[in-house]
Amino acid sequence: MFRTRLISGIILVIIALITVISGGPLLFGTLLIISMIGMSELYRVLNVHNQLLGGVGYLGAIGYYVLLWLGKMEYVLPLTIACIITLMAVYVFSYPGFKAEQVMLVFFGIFYVAVMLSYIYQTRNLEQGAFLVWLVFLCSWGCDTCAYCVGMLIGKHKMAPRLSPKKSVEGGIGGIVGAALLGVIYALCINRFANVGANILNYALICGVGAIISQVGDLAASAIKRNHAIKDYGRLIPGHGGILDRFDSVIFTAPIIFYLAAALIK
Repeated sequence: MFRTRLISGIILVIIALITVISGGPLLFGTLLIISMIGMSELYRVLNVHNQLLGGVGYLGAIGYYVLLWLGKMEYVLPLTIACIITLMAVYVFSYPGFKAEQVMLVFFGIFYVAVMLSYIYQTRNLEQGAFLVWLVFLCSWGCDTCAYCVGMLIGKHKMAPRLSPKKSVEGGIGGIVGAALLGVIYALCINRFANVGANILNYALICGVGAIISQVGDLAASAIKRNHAIKDYGRLIPGHGGILDRFDSVIFTAPIIFYLAAALIK
């Protein structure tokens, strides 16, 4: 199991390196595909992944990505309204084929998966985005690793015992501090080898805040799974589960990193 998880992790890192370094259409297309798969995993929870209702959700996400690619973000609100109206039309004209919670899940999925993941691409397009975008993965996956190590060593107080019994307060704090330190190390490295002129305190702050949010994202994904008595969202990534199992913290972290970077990095 460990070997499978390790191999899958290495492959994920390679894919991330290739797509994020390339940026542009490759990163955009990869995120669109990941969003569609992630939405399918979420929709499968309430069995709408292959239903007309789910189809509206997929089209809404594609429409959002088209607007993002064309730089027409001022039309996102009209698109949102159109999605709500269309979803409710499917709901009422196929009644009682769907339940209200299924409609809400489909609408939620567009933003929870597609919109929030798109901030990886948007961060990549910022000034110095080629360096800033790695903070998304550094503070989410770095926090996860640091929290696990600290929790195993000194974890005693449960963070959310009914939701995730293995997570501890000590581990959570260790994840935040570890992510901030990783931000410092990363800033020192890019200053040394790429002459970026990164502000070390800003990078530490961004990673620290991102680490807090990433833990919320991780627990939120776990809560959804527990509410519906499932272990993993999917089996796409051997040893890790589905897209949402691996990107649960990244989903929450990406928009936070984008806005913090836009506000702090000059």
